[in-house]
Amino acid sequence: MQRRRGKDLEEALLAAAWAELTERGYAAFTLESVAKRAGTSTPVIYRRWANKALMVEAALAHASSVRVIDVPDTGTLRGDLIAIMRAANTSRVDLLVATAVLLDGYFAETGSNPDRLREHILAGRRSAAETIVQRAVDRGEVDASLLEPRLISLPFDLFRHEVLMTLKPVSDKAIGQIVDGITMPLLTRPLSACGNRR
Repeated sequence: MQRRRGKDLEEALLAAAWAELTERGYAAFTLESVAKRAGTSTPVIYRRWANKALMVEAALAHASSVRVIDVPDTGTLRGDLIAIMRAANTSRVDLLVATAVLLDGYFAETGSNPDRLREHILAGRRSAAETIVQRAVDRGEVDASLLEPRLISLPFDLFRHEVLMTLKPVSDKAIGQIVDGITMPLLTRPLSACGNRR
């Protein structure tokens, strides 16, 4: 058996942890099973992660990092939103499903919730939503004075909700409804349509 060290070993452990999590769920996840799958011993794991919750968090962060989507720049807000949702359908739906279905025991054990876990995984990175909306502001498509954090995240919150309700990729029809029926009218409305803002 090849002896792995450093980053190679850590990536092998995190890949094994992700495989165990997606196949067994959090309740049946053990550090022993991860060690066996990775071809190593549990002390090797315990030197890096003190318990299974910490290893699962690391595995999720790693899985997210290798599925990073390049934020599209199609030249329009609508085009960017549709392009990134289609890309997320291909590369990130399994992460959303894992959070919804496989981690129930994790949230009960740690007292965390999906929003806090997502913040932990993002680790301060600027969200795609912020990048896309800021580009739209720079192009003059969106009035920056209308923006609030929940409005910026709205299309992605709706996308995640659709995945969590169906446990499968979001259809082009639903993406169109999210973008054209809800998001674009709200983000591109003129200031005068909002009434008096205080």
